[in-house]
Amino acid sequence: MVLIIKNSFRQKQKASIIHFLKTKIINISRFNYHFQKHKNHQNKTPHQYHHHLHLKPHLSSDLNSQTFTMSTIPTIPSPLKAVTLTHVRYERGDPLGHFLAWISLIPVFISFGGFFSHFIFRREIQTIFFFLGLIVSQFINEIIKTSVQQARPETCVRLEMCDSHGWPSSHCQYMFFFATYLTLLYAKGNGLFKNVIFNLFIWSLAILTMYSRVYLGYHSVSQVFAGTSLGVFIGAVWFWVVNTVFSPFFPVIEESAFGRWFYVKDTSHISNVLKFEYDQARAARKKMASDSKSD
Repeated sequence: MVLIIKNSFRQKQKASIIHFLKTKIINISRFNYHFQKHKNHQNKTPHQYHHHLHLKPHLSSDLNSQTFTMSTIPTIPSPLKAVTLTHVRYERGDPLGHFLAWISLIPVFISFGGFFSHFIFRREIQTIFFFLGLIVSQFINEIIKTSVQQARPETCVRLEMCDSHGWPSSHCQYMFFFATYLTLLYAKGNGLFKNVIFNLFIWSLAILTMYSRVYLGYHSVSQVFAGTSLGVFIGAVWFWVVNTVFSPFFPVIEESAFGRWFYVKDTSHISNVLKFEYDQARAARKKMASDSKSD
């Protein structure tokens, strides 16, 4: 009875070891698949990747009369694909990388935090077209990436991002479109030099985003500069289109059924919206106080 239990235990142990080795070999095969795919774009030697990831190019094991080698296992692509806008990794124990990883998420915060909340509470036509411009910019970015198909830098293997293209950087294009449009918008109402501190803050975030994409290994220098240039250019062109071509239709949108149903308003004709609303709020409060006294 004891011998039967021992033999059963040994068989289970061998089976678990074989399963473990199979899993490791398949994972290494997936790595080779991504490496070969990336190698078509950039001429890198396998030694660089294996040395960096501490992987051995050949692995074999003889257990239970079964032999497994890299050549006998077909390369299997990973079935998982990350959303590139939010999939941010950094080196463990690197505080600067941790900080820059959060910086890379600023476009997400702007989209879902800034524009969504602004539409809920403000509902201004200018902001709606601002957000539409960002969507158009990202759509152009995807078209260019699909057409050019330039690979990301070699660090994409560690980041598991080799299945996406890198030129131009969508994060940089987003942030510099945002900074350009917002700077021109404030300059239109208050002048270019009346919001220096705010403009410096916005452009600092854009530059930090550009630096973070290179530091974290998601893009090369040329890719972030391409995204930066496109973001500035498209942001300036879209601002001109909105405030020259579309702005005459703002009153029509405001008076339409959509505008009245959702309380969409146009404040582009007011130079200082903050001061205007402040004065309106004070005047309404004074009027309510005088009406209550007269009653």
